[in-house]
Amino acid sequence: MRAIIVNWSAETDGFAVEHLPDPEPAAGQVRIRMVGAAVNPADLHVLGGWGRDTTDGAPERRLGVGLDVAGVVDMTGPDVHDLPVGTPVAALTFPHAPHSAAGTAAEYVIVPAADVAPVPDGVDLLDAATVPLNTLTADQLLARLGPSRGRRLLVTGAAGGVGGYAVALAALAGWSVTALARLSDAEFLTRAGAAETIGGLEGVTGFDAVLDGALLNDAALRCVRDHGMYAGVFPGLEPQPERGITITSGVVVPDGRRLRDMLALTAEGKLEARRAGTVSLENAAQAYQALRGGGQRGRWVLTP
Repeated sequence: MRAIIVNWSAETDGFAVEHLPDPEPAAGQVRIRMVGAAVNPADLHVLGGWGRDTTDGAPERRLGVGLDVAGVVDMTGPDVHDLPVGTPVAALTFPHAPHSAAGTAAEYVIVPAADVAPVPDGVDLLDAATVPLNTLTADQLLARLGPSRGRRLLVTGAAGGVGGYAVALAALAGWSVTALARLSDAEFLTRAGAAETIGGLEGVTGFDAVLDGALLNDAALRCVRDHGMYAGVFPGLEPQPERGITITSGVVVPDGRRLRDMLALTAEGKLEARRAGTVSLENAAQAYQALRGGGQRGRWVLTP
């Protein structure tokens, strides 16, 4: 199969589309024939050298790229009974996981069946590829903030991948949501469920919680009332707690059951999948460069 592989060694420093043996699923796993693989900021960390210094004495360090995948089940391992060959599916997985020969930027992707969700009728597989990472990140961060009970939530970076889904999921859960974003994004955010969209934080205070998708840290924390809550999207970069505010963050984990719910909401039009563009594996550099440039609305999707 063809796959994007990052290779750091004395002779090579960069990424390329390589030919690897077709992987085969073990017990409890499925093989997905990739139709689309979303490009995310995490990919830029890998391309930029994440893991370069963790070779443990090995002569080179090789990693696959890509976390999101949508496609069709084309092979199943033993003990998989509810995902027959031919099922359209999506999943979140990690290229450095023990079961992975590559990331999702590959013609075939091995994923534990428990992490896979069928894609409902009416959802294009290329759109479905943009759903897993961002929806599950938003959903799991909101869970850390507890029940809404009509509380007021500020979402920073609200027009971004995680932020847009956080606005929609929070509104569905009963939060009163204020979105911090460019005012040109107000129409999208209103559709997502934001009660209001603001373009800056001057004089903004009194929120019960903030989900800080833009990594504003202290500036976002100042918007939270005493004994409120702050949820960060990048563990280790959270602001220091003050005024009795609870600080939380977390690394997203795959969850096939919850992903089914996210895809169902997408099919119902309650979540809006946004695709910035589509390019082949061989032209992936175009998508990576666009993401580096910022200002993207939606995710670029790689195709075989």
